[in-house]
Amino acid sequence: MSGMGEPQGDLLRLGALEAQVMDVLWDHGPATIREVIEHLPSEPAYTTIATVLSNLDRKHLVTITRQNRSTRYTARTNRHEHAAQLMEQVLQASRDRAASILQFVDSMPENDLDLLRDYLKRRDEGQVP
Repeated sequence: MSGMGEPQGDLLRLGALEAQVMDVLWDHGPATIREVIEHLPSEPAYTTIATVLSNLDRKHLVTITRQNRSTRYTARTNRHEHAAQLMEQVLQASRDRAASILQFVDSMPENDLDLLRDYLKRRDEGQVP
């Protein structure tokens, strides 16, 4: 549990607008609130995006940098790291981690299985750090 009474698993999950804001930061790099708004498909209010970025900061998903009168927001992790963290949370919440992993692998399309097999082979051969 976090200090605010929010389950830890909820910290990485993103609402729709949070996901759009994180996509802007992942796709375009550090941005001010106005720059985030410019890249969104809709034109939400400045205060709405300020609140979303504050929530993302509380969830430890963004870093805030203040310089003079400008405040920039940066994603703390990249999109792939975030997805991996979400998967790890799901596995931690599972009552049977092994069964969950195997069920997930059984549901993967063949091209993803080929990717996984190739990665594991290269890792076993010491080609992956």
